[in-house]
Amino acid sequence: MFRFVKAASLQARAVRSLPNSFAPFSLAHRTFVTSSGESKASDIWKLGQLNHVAIAVPNLEKSIDFYKTVMGAQVSGVQELPDHGVYTVFVNLGNTKIELLHPLGEKSPIAKFLEKNKDGGIHHICIEVDDVYAAIKDLTAKNIRALNPEPKIGAHNKPVVFLHPKDCGGVLVELEQR
Repeated sequence: MFRFVKAASLQARAVRSLPNSFAPFSLAHRTFVTSSGESKASDIWKLGQLNHVAIAVPNLEKSIDFYKTVMGAQVSGVQELPDHGVYTVFVNLGNTKIELLHPLGEKSPIAKFLEKNKDGGIHHICIEVDDVYAAIKDLTAKNIRALNPEPKIGAHNKPVVFLHPKDCGGVLVELEQR
């Protein structure tokens, strides 16, 4: 015989079993569990799906060729984003994307990243939110630092904000308006 348990009950148990170091991430959802085990709702904003994983690349043409020719993926055209100091290309994976980043200009944050990581590597992850302005206000109140005080327009022509990796488990997190 099978026993059916409500999904919400399983989710609450799973969240309670997480170590305290994961607390900032669980607070981003509408429902979270307090230290006393109570379920609390937060209707401020909602964390969505993974939009993309961004990879800094030293040779954009070589990377485009790899994903297009070797891997057989659909690859977008090159887009210049001067406000962010990058050239960007998206590799469509169906359920998400890879963003290839290459420096645009001397002050590019990607140029600095590539100085430390000559072969390139994962730069950041991007997660969609239903309200980037509410998210940044809520997260800064929870001592999560934003790299830019106000969202900027990103590669998808939507507002984005980057969260400091030291406040996000060592990962640079980009939040993008859904």
